[in-house]
Amino acid sequence: MDKFHLEANGYSRSEVNKFIDEVIENTETMIKRVKSQQIEINNLKEELVKSKNKEETLNGAMYKAEEASTNIKKQAMDEARIIVEDARRNASRIVNDALLRAEKIELKADNLERNARIFKKKLKLVIEQQLEMVDEIEILDINDD
Repeated sequence: MDKFHLEANGYSRSEVNKFIDEVIENTETMIKRVKSQQIEINNLKEELVKSKNKEETLNGAMYKAEEASTNIKKQAMDEARIIVEDARRNASRIVNDALLRAEKIELKADNLERNARIFKKKLKLVIEQQLEMVDEIEILDINDD
């Protein structure tokens, strides 16, 4: 602390007043600085809260995106499995249908082959009978002459 000069009634009034003015000025400066720093602290706190909120929002969004991605992958895998199962069932049905058709065609071919043999035998018989008739006619013609 500064030392004041003594006067008749105590310390020098002007020095004391000057000191008090300096103390008031320093106090006001400190109060302004404290208020300014308090405002800056409050602003930084608000920014920190906003940053934390943004971080939480981003973390939440990332979690939701990962969850959505997992769900989409699961759905795609399920859908792929269903498609493969359907394709296998359809393939089995198509193969079975083709086998049934092949059997029917084979039966028809066997029937046609058997019918062709029968037809050939009958035709051969008819031709032989016709030849016999021709032979008989020739014999009759020879006898008439």
